[in-house]
Amino acid sequence: MTKHPNVLKYKHLGIFTQNDNVVFLKKDSEVCISEGFEALTRVRVSTQTGSIVASLNVVTSNMLLPNEIGLSNTAAEMLNVSDGDMLTVSHLEPINSLNHLRAKIYNNKLDYHAYQHIINDIVRGDYSNIHLSAFITACSGERMDVDEISNLTKAMVASGIQLKWNNAIIMDKHCIGGLPGNRTTPIVVSIITAFGLTMPKTSSRAITSSAGTADTMEVLTNVSLSPEQLQKVVEKEGGCFVWGDAARLSPADDILIKVEKALDIDSEGQLIASVLSKKTAAGSTHVIIDMPVGETAKVRSRKTAELLKSHIEVVSKVIGLNTKVVLTDGSQPVGNGIGPVLEAMDILSILRRESSAPVDLRERALLLSGALLELSGKVSQGHGIKTATEILDSGKALNKFMAICKAQGRFTEPVLTSHSHKIHAEKEGTLIRIDNRKMAKLAKLSGAPELKASGILLNVHLGNTISKGQLLYTIYAEAQGELKYALNYLRLHQDILTIL
Repeated sequence: MTKHPNVLKYKHLGIFTQNDNVVFLKKDSEVCISEGFEALTRVRVSTQTGSIVASLNVVTSNMLLPNEIGLSNTAAEMLNVSDGDMLTVSHLEPINSLNHLRAKIYNNKLDYHAYQHIINDIVRGDYSNIHLSAFITACSGERMDVDEISNLTKAMVASGIQLKWNNAIIMDKHCIGGLPGNRTTPIVVSIITAFGLTMPKTSSRAITSSAGTADTMEVLTNVSLSPEQLQKVVEKEGGCFVWGDAARLSPADDILIKVEKALDIDSEGQLIASVLSKKTAAGSTHVIIDMPVGETAKVRSRKTAELLKSHIEVVSKVIGLNTKVVLTDGSQPVGNGIGPVLEAMDILSILRRESSAPVDLRERALLLSGALLELSGKVSQGHGIKTATEILDSGKALNKFMAICKAQGRFTEPVLTSHSHKIHAEKEGTLIRIDNRKMAKLAKLSGAPELKASGILLNVHLGNTISKGQLLYTIYAEAQGELKYALNYLRLHQDILTIL
């Protein structure tokens, strides 16, 4: 019997491609020749029990024989294959939702069913990174109206698990981002749940920043909880700190975020759909959104902020969320630490009421907690911050924080890395400007957020009087190589801090 040319023997190659499914075939294999497969072709790879869609990479070396097939680590795990297993490779079926994508590229308005078709194909893995990039770009630059944003949001919610809770009021918060170190969420969750309200907080990892809430909280506790584990923690403690990707809430958002990170794009429509789809999928009913506004923040002008605020509140009403947007100061980093371990240390110092705790981070967390308490209707208007302060200063918030961490599997004290470099002022004057974007990039070049202990410890804030030789900040890195990258960047960008 002649062996079917599309059936190949699996060989483990040990190639890591982040979350991309990649298949490797020898250029002169029967499959490539007979099927006309070329590099970057999207193909379906199947076992007897399942299949995935993957991008083809063509091999010309001897790492594979003509009758062998290799997979990226992620693809191999998804198919649950071992060396020697037989796999079938075939052309990918036509992706009909690309008709909608092409319509959007030409700036046509899409309805709910069109977005649902696109999102379903994205979640199924049918879209390549090229298709995803095209979709993100086609939706950027104010090319979506409020109706479209609402339709995309609802389609993203429907694509994944939706959590249900027994309580009528479920609290949540989100920050639009752009400020290094602005790690209020763990403090807010601790205060709100200590008050007695329910707040099952799911958060993202960093997109374009040096740390996301999930990155920071992973220093302290387990954040990769399944939906079932998440619900057990919330039933026990009233809240959680969980990575949304692991909880499988709005899975399309997690796919799109990775491409947005590579493109360094945050389109308004997809930003709103991303935030609100995660809130709705988590079962939230009342949401506070922190929107920092500043020259080097994500939202740069008051005019843009007011428009974005209006769109968020309109879309929230359409999908049934009680949302309030709070515009905050986005002129500088918040707190002292920038990077997972350093931000975790800030969080603990505030919860422990230490004298060295960053005042600005504490005040912002209290502002947002107070707004949430008032939005719930359980605290009268004008009394939210006072109530939140009493909970924090009594130690109840710390006790609740520790209880949630332990319910999630562990509490671990953050530890600094040994590699560091101090930056001192070369002249005296007043600190008049901090470039948030360059500060975040410096922290990323030091290794954050992948290397948890890397980042920046900031010692000064806007308006401070600076003396010559004063310590401005310290760069931390887990490896000498990353520290070198950061210092090389710093030599070319002396304007991260402006002292006059």
